[in-house]
Amino acid sequence: MAILNIRIIGDPVLRTVADPVTEFGPDLAKLVADMIETMEDVEGAGLAAPQIGVSQRVFTYRIGGVEGHIINPVLENSEDFQPDQVEGCLSIPGLGFPVRRYRSTRVTGVDVNGNPVEIDGEGMLARCFQHENDHLDGVLYTDRLDGEDRKAALRAIRNANYDAITEQTTAKRAKTVGSSFGGGAFGGSPGGAFGKTQ
Repeated sequence: MAILNIRIIGDPVLRTVADPVTEFGPDLAKLVADMIETMEDVEGAGLAAPQIGVSQRVFTYRIGGVEGHIINPVLENSEDFQPDQVEGCLSIPGLGFPVRRYRSTRVTGVDVNGNPVEIDGEGMLARCFQHENDHLDGVLYTDRLDGEDRKAALRAIRNANYDAITEQTTAKRAKTVGSSFGGGAFGGSPGGAFGKTQ
């Protein structure tokens, strides 16, 4: 297993619709294991494959003691919404804004061995599923913001020196885990969901 580089906003892979997984075997198992290790290393609540530069429909999650992975996920969302909560993102370090999400989500897909998986989530787990699935469609949470929040997020992204953040994080991670780790390990605000676990 390995700690992988997390891609930062501006990387084209984050804006690309990921491909369905069609081959199951050791390479996929290693990808999932590396994603889980990377997510845990940065204390993330979720991680999508495009965030580590792999354009495949895979995400991992860890919310309130519920953890796992989903391959080729399909989401069925409730019609109603949960109260807005601040989200952050490992690929947009240092930012956090309230995002509107559906109250509950049923996600179906398969696991690393191709076995069917179905999970129902409400609240933060549903939020995580929606956030990570957005990554598979080339959508970032900032795309879902409106009004002043959207303006503030775009302004902050324009003004951020993500190259410097990447260099600092790489140096820090290289000292602690012995491998290069680029990107914003600490995205999200104190109340944010997807830069840090709650």
